[in-house]
Amino acid sequence: MKILVLNCGSSSIKYKLFDMSDRSVMAQGGVEKIGLKDSFLQVKLPNGEKVKIEKEMPEHTIGIQLILDTLIDAKIGCLKSLKEIDAVGHRVVHGGEQFASSVVITDEVKSMVVKCSDLAPLHNPANLKGIEAIEKTLPGVPQVGVFDTAFHQTMPDYAYMYALPYEMYEKYAIRRYGFHGTSHRYVSKRVCEFLGVSPEGKKIVTAHIGNGGSCAAVMDGKSVDTSMGLTPIEGLMMGTRAGDLDLGAATYIMDKEHLTTAEFSNLVNKKSGLLGVSGVSSDARDIEAAIKEGNKRADLARKMFIYRVKKYIGAYAAAMDGIDILVFTGGIGENDTYIRTEIAKGFNYLGVKIDEEKSRKSRGEEIVISTPDSKVTVCVIPTDEELMIATDTESLVKAL
Repeated sequence: MKILVLNCGSSSIKYKLFDMSDRSVMAQGGVEKIGLKDSFLQVKLPNGEKVKIEKEMPEHTIGIQLILDTLIDAKIGCLKSLKEIDAVGHRVVHGGEQFASSVVITDEVKSMVVKCSDLAPLHNPANLKGIEAIEKTLPGVPQVGVFDTAFHQTMPDYAYMYALPYEMYEKYAIRRYGFHGTSHRYVSKRVCEFLGVSPEGKKIVTAHIGNGGSCAAVMDGKSVDTSMGLTPIEGLMMGTRAGDLDLGAATYIMDKEHLTTAEFSNLVNKKSGLLGVSGVSSDARDIEAAIKEGNKRADLARKMFIYRVKKYIGAYAAAMDGIDILVFTGGIGENDTYIRTEIAKGFNYLGVKIDEEKSRKSRGEEIVISTPDSKVTVCVIPTDEELMIATDTESLVKAL
C-alpha cells in the first residue's frame, strides 16, 4: 500500500509518500509561502539532492496539485500514475473532545473539525483545506485524519481541568488538551520496541523538545498528563513561545503596553521563549554560538530552557510515583547533546546515571544514553510523526 501523508499549515504543506510494504519513504518535500508571490515547492530526492520549483500558489489546492505532479514527473517522480496512491493521511492539529483516535474522514468528521477550529484557528482550517484539496484532485481515494490531541484524551479529569468556574468548561470546553500527541505516541511505543519491553506496567516520560516543545507522562502506553494545555502556549519554554506564565503578569502587560488580545497572543507565541530572552534567535544552535561569544542573555535563555524541562520531568516522576524510561526526541532532544545531557543529569535522586561520553557523541539516532546500572533507562528516539500517520492510515483503510 502506498500512502501519501500531508501536513498542511496556514501557508505551507509538508508531505511524505510511503511504501508501507517496507515502510520506506518514496518521496518527500514541502510547499512554502502559499498565498505569496514567491511561493515554491522543494523536493528532497532519494540521493539527498534538493530540487526547488517556483510557482505562484494562491491557495492549497494548487500546492497539492503541484506535489502530485512531481510524484509522476518523468525526471524527479517515483510513480507512473497517481492511481498508485492508495490513501492519504492528514495531520489535524485539534480534535477537541470529539476525537480520541484517528478516523476515516467523512462529511461528519469534516464538520467536527470545523467545530474545533475555534480552538486552533491557525491550524484546523488549513488542515481542512488539505482534505478538501485531495477530494478534488484524487476523488474516491480514502483519507484519514490523525489528531495531535487524540493521544492525550486518556488524561484523567483532574489532570486536564483548569481551576476555573466549571461553567467555563461546560460552555466553551475550556480544558487542557495537549499537543504533539502523534510524536509522544510514536516515541513512547517505539522506545518499548527498541528496548524489547512491554508498555504495560511502564512509567515513561517523553520529552519532545525543539522549536516547539512538550513533555508527556505515559503509563501503560497511555498519556496521563502533558505540558501543553488548551493551546500550545502552556508548558515548556520554547523557541518563540513563553510557556507557563502568571496570568496576573499577562493582564499587567496588556494594561501597561495597551495590547489587544491578538497583540498579546503574538507576543507570547512569536516573540517570547528563547528568542525573547536571548534577543538572538529561537534556534538553539544560534544560542549556543552566542554563548561561546560571551552573550549572557543567550546563556540565561538556555539555562531557563533546561531548568523548565527538568521541572516538568520531575513533576511527572511525582505524578506517576517514579519513572522507568525517559525519552528525548524532537530537534533539540535528538541533536543538542549539551542540553539533553544537562537535563538528564538533574535526576540523580531518581537513580539516573548518564553515559556522558555516549550522550555527547550521538545525534539523531536511536540510542540508550544511560549507564547499565542506571535505575531509569534514558533513551534518544528520533520521532517520526509521518510514519505514525501512515501506519494509522493503513490500518483504518484496510478495515474498510
